[in-house]
Amino acid sequence: MTLHIDKLGRGPVSLVMLHGWAMHGGVMAPLVEALENRCTMYVVDLPGHGYSRDCGIPLEPSACAAAIAAKTPPAIWLGWSLGGLIALTAALDMPRQVRGLAMLCATPKFVRDASWSYGNDASLVRQLATDLENDYHATIERFLALEAMGSADPRAELRHLRTLVFARGEPNLRVLQEGIQILDNSDRRAALPDLAVRSAWIAGRRDRLVPPQAMQWSASQCAGSYQEIEHAGHAPFFGHADVVAQALQRLLANTHPAMSPL
Repeated sequence: MTLHIDKLGRGPVSLVMLHGWAMHGGVMAPLVEALENRCTMYVVDLPGHGYSRDCGIPLEPSACAAAIAAKTPPAIWLGWSLGGLIALTAALDMPRQVRGLAMLCATPKFVRDASWSYGNDASLVRQLATDLENDYHATIERFLALEAMGSADPRAELRHLRTLVFARGEPNLRVLQEGIQILDNSDRRAALPDLAVRSAWIAGRRDRLVPPQAMQWSASQCAGSYQEIEHAGHAPFFGHADVVAQALQRLLANTHPAMSPL
């Protein structure tokens, strides 16, 4: 099976969209709808997720970014959560392919340590890895609850995430473990000053997984724009898709269109 990518929208700006851990490209539907007249979108199911469950490509950011770049035209890349690490890697490694970078509730370093106060507790990440082996579905449920925390209506958002998460089949357990390791080990902070493309960093003020301060600091390191969505949690495209789309307008307007016959 090959990497699954949906081509959606009819606008002049090419945009690659990458979802977060344990999800699939279908969760980005509200943002796709908000941008369909502005962008032609290449909405990816990351390896091991959704319709790419059995594609065999590793989730490792450089390998994953290269596989996506081989199937998409030069474009702005938007990454949500774990997808942001892949989008950031692509922007650093392939600036000719990545015309701009949008980081949506995504950070260059997920885990907190002595050098980084804007991360999550390392024990949370490592407990998720352990729990995956013991109770796969309960672990995903726990992570969904963390994603929904802080939103204006966390119960409704959690119900929505539950409905979506298995809509394209169950994610591959091996790749979920790879994703946990990526969250635990990745640190691209030092590379941010080398980012050669325009970037937009969009945070949910109530996000309980990626602190807005992490994104504000990251934007300052690469001369990127920064915006907080006041009443949003970790998944601001639920309930705030129009606000996210508006936050992207400057990045979209300053990037030359790049269409493709794909």
